[in-house]
Amino acid sequence: MDLDDILGSRPDDPLTALVREDLDRLSVAELEARITALEGEIARSRRKIELASNTRASADALFKR
Repeated sequence: MDLDDILGSRPDDPLTALVREDLDRLSVAELEARITALEGEIARSRRKIELASNTRASADALFKR
C-alpha cells in the first residue's frame, strides 16, 4: 500500500502534514516526545475502534443479524 493511498488527496490534512514533516531538524528528545505523543494517539484510535466494534456487535445482536 502506497503512502498516498493512506493519506488521501487533501494537502491540508493534518496527518499528511505530520507524515511529511522534516524530522532532521528535531533533537533526540523532541523525537522521543513525538513518539510518545503518537503512541498515545494510536492507543486512543484503537480504543475508538474497539468501542465502535462493540457498539456494532451489540446492535447486530439486538437486531439478530
